[in-house]
Amino acid sequence: MNKTIELQDLGYKDYKETWDYQEQLFKGIVDAKIKNRREDAGLKTTNYFLFVEHPHVYTLGKNGDASNLLLSTDQLTEKGASFYKINRGGDITYHGPGQVVGYPILDLENFFTDIHKYLRFLEEIIILTLAEYGLKASRSPGETGVWLDVNTPFARKICAMGVRASRWVTMHGFALNVNSNLGYFDNIIPCGIRGKAVTSLNVELGVREVSVQEVKEKLIKHFIALFEVDHVEGNLKETHF
Repeated sequence: MNKTIELQDLGYKDYKETWDYQEQLFKGIVDAKIKNRREDAGLKTTNYFLFVEHPHVYTLGKNGDASNLLLSTDQLTEKGASFYKINRGGDITYHGPGQVVGYPILDLENFFTDIHKYLRFLEEIIILTLAEYGLKASRSPGETGVWLDVNTPFARKICAMGVRASRWVTMHGFALNVNSNLGYFDNIIPCGIRGKAVTSLNVELGVREVSVQEVKEKLIKHFIALFEVDHVEGNLKETHF
């Protein structure tokens, strides 16, 4: 069992480039586990936590409805946005500047083998982080992610989530709106959910900009505590691949 995390801050990176990198790390862990079981040898798998910020992009989960993207190909180009159908769960979401995206690529056999618990822990990391800013966030029954003012006419989503797992190895993760341009969400039906708004941390706090670095520090602090991480390698200074 290995409860060390390799932390990488990728900075501002193209979505497809980052997705390919995730796949590389993910496949490396999965392949090592398959080989280990075949050879009945000891194995210490690596866990990663990637932070990244993407240029404007819309992504659709494997079971999502393409009609939830309200833009044509030409309109995507006009807005400087790209679109990918990807292999995570969930429906459609937006990533862009001012958003903190976290991709934990973990071997859950190092922690616990429960995907439901894993998703709830990711939500709890966000909830605890937002509490440090004086915001009471919560879950919305039946809807993965983190919300404000659930069960009121003013319910609004501040963090979307979608993951993929194979042989207890995870990829993809969460997208927390920190200083996001919320106008880009008008071009989709976020997560396929109609009639609910989307918000951002800076909007909720009534400020022009929140420190992204500070938010990352809080997120990783709560991740370490919840997952009972033994050691973190790397730091939040930008790394390159």
